[in-house]
Amino acid sequence: MPGEQGDLLAGERAGLRGADLARDALRAAREATARKADERAEEARPKLRVVSGRGRRRRWSGSGPDDRDPQPFGRVVSRVSMDRGWSSRLTDATVLGRWPQLVGSDVADHCIPVSLRDGELTLQAESTAWATQLRTLQRQLLTRLSAAVGPDVVRRIRVVGPSGPSWRHGPRHVRGRGPRDTYG
Repeated sequence: MPGEQGDLLAGERAGLRGADLARDALRAAREATARKADERAEEARPKLRVVSGRGRRRRWSGSGPDDRDPQPFGRVVSRVSMDRGWSSRLTDATVLGRWPQLVGSDVADHCIPVSLRDGELTLQAESTAWATQLRTLQRQLLTRLSAAVGPDVVRRIRVVGPSGPSWRHGPRHVRGRGPRDTYG
């Protein structure tokens, strides 16, 4: 936080070194955490409701919904993920975890999502024929994924074919092509 860096720079200017500088940084971090906790507590504090009428006195909210009520688990998890900045990673995990529901069983039976990084989804097809088929279906898959998990989660799809078995076993090997066959 900018305040913490300013405190650290002030500590360095004051001539603090080593353990004293670490203590000063720890104190500044604890103060920042306490300020943040106070702000959260202030937000969570129940609001007073003003009742119009004679005397205009203040009362606590009645039996209506309140922030202190039990919340559904999904709402709590989404709030925590938003607070901690996990929402982008959760949408990535949604694409990889719900792959058969998002694209259909026909496509899911013949390819596996390998990774999703920076909007690029990497798929591994079970055969070279399916790799070609997935490349032709790329636009429809992008449309389905953007409708299901939101736009800009998956911007590109990269399709890789099947990988053949590795013939390198052990620390020593002979250079060359090795045994070849058609895989896929």
